Amino acid sequence: MSEYKSIIKGLKEAVEFEKGNLKNVKVDTVHITEVPHFVGKQIKVIRKNQNMTQEAFSGALGVSKKTIEAWEAGRNTPNGPAQRILGFLKKDKNFLENNEIITRA
Repeated sequence: MSEYKSIIKGLKEAVEFEKGNLKNVKVDTVHITEVPHFVGKQIKVIRKNQNMTQEAFSGALGVSKKTIEAWEAGRNTPNGPAQRILGFLKKDKNFLENNEIITRA
C-alpha cells in the first residue's frame, strides 16, 4: 500500500471512529502530568541532594555553569525539559546514575 493510500485509509478510519461506526477498536489514552516548576532555592536543594557542585550539575544537565548559577540566584528559570529533569531528580536521587548520565566512584 502506498503512503498516500495508507494516510487516506487512516483518515477515513478516524472519521468513522469519531462517528461511532467502528467497534472493537483499541484506544490508548495517555495522561501527561503537568511539568513541575522549580525556582532558585528549590533548584539548589535538588543539586545539593545530588551532592554535586554547580559545575558537575551543569554537565549532567547539559547546560553551562553560568546557567545553574542564574537558576539558583533566581535570575533565570529553567525551560520545560530542564524542569521535567529537575522533577525526576527531586523524585529519584539516583536518576542520573540509573539513566547512565553519571557514574560515581
